[in-house]
Amino acid sequence: MQSLKTANMVLEISKRFRLSPSVEKAFLSINREIFVPNGFAHLAYTLDALPMGASQWISSPLTVAKMTEYLQCDGADSVLEIGCGSGYQAAILSKLIRRVFSIERIEKLLLEARTRIKLCEIANINTKLDDGQKGWSAYAPYDRILFSASIREIPQSLITQLSEGGILIAPLEIDNTQVITRFIKRNGILSERQELEHCIFVPVLNGLDKES
Repeated sequence: MQSLKTANMVLEISKRFRLSPSVEKAFLSINREIFVPNGFAHLAYTLDALPMGASQWISSPLTVAKMTEYLQCDGADSVLEIGCGSGYQAAILSKLIRRVFSIERIEKLLLEARTRIKLCEIANINTKLDDGQKGWSAYAPYDRILFSASIREIPQSLITQLSEGGILIAPLEIDNTQVITRFIKRNGILSERQELEHCIFVPVLNGLDKES
């Protein structure tokens, strides 16, 4: 029954956005219901964003699919995600990229995400409580960097941690809108900027939100 619900969700995604075979397989292998907050299981397979506390949202599976495809995971060995949230995006990436590193600034959300990842028996996701704008230099450079929250400007620390020729995807805040934007790093700087589509994400915030 679970796999049928997942298959139907993937079918609905593919009606709106073309999925590559590898990304489709990744979505089919993850039980989204594990990643939605208590009380929202009945909405787990809809294409809606859902609230998950701490003024945060779990992105629509359609949005997760788009961000994953835009990241062009084929050939990438490592990815850094800024904003772990529910852990669902990291779980999808874990089926496509050998090493996944995900940072979350809200301790409560990170602890919940770790529990969900463990339930899925996923062993190649590394998580960290920190301000994601610093990145995670210990495991750099990364072939891919993905922002799961909007930002006005890409921090230099993250540009430094991206491999030469690597891809960075971020919902950029431009005037009063957000635009999913793809960059490729060439000669040490972000270039080949491509604006892909408008979006709505929660913003990147400074510092940590720790449990008292």
